[in-house]
Amino acid sequence: MKKIPVGISGRHLHLTKEHLETLFGPGYELTVMKELTQPGQYAAEEKVDVISPEGKLLAGVRILGPVRPASQVEISKSDALRFKFTAPVRSSGDVKGSGAATLVGPKGQVKIEEGVIIADRHIHFSPEEAATFGVVDRQVVSLKIDGIKAGILDNVLCRVHPQFRLDCHLDTDDGSAFMLNTGDMVELVKSYTINE
Repeated sequence: MKKIPVGISGRHLHLTKEHLETLFGPGYELTVMKELTQPGQYAAEEKVDVISPEGKLLAGVRILGPVRPASQVEISKSDALRFKFTAPVRSSGDVKGSGAATLVGPKGQVKIEEGVIIADRHIHFSPEEAATFGVVDRQVVSLKIDGIKAGILDNVLCRVHPQFRLDCHLDTDDGSAFMLNTGDMVELVKSYTINE
């Protein structure tokens, strides 16, 4: 069976152009630190502080570019518990009714009433890669993980788009639970049997 590479995604945020300029100044452009696996996406040099509604500080959260239609902070459940954020599990971009935060940059700050989420487990596929694996957009599958903490990871969303490239995105909590690192390989599982 063909394997899928894993990318362990640490806490980060996406910003609108308006919020970027509020935090860093008018006309500000992000500085590319490194390209990410998905074409056109990159980790920026810039970071901001994120403050929970209870005043807990999550310092130095990296921005991912380019700018987006809605600002969004992606954290783990561990972060949410430790720093007192409300953060439902959501797909990227689905921020309606999610958690609030204050973003603090070198030139200003922005309070977002929604946008703090725990990103769902998902796999990016190009249409050709999806066809190879026999999956369609929005299909939910499982992953078989080998190693010293082997197991099955359920509720993994398939996301198919011509601009996507094969990569499974898990947050740091999921990565730690299975002792996975970026670049490790996992196996897609559509169904399995639990013996009782």
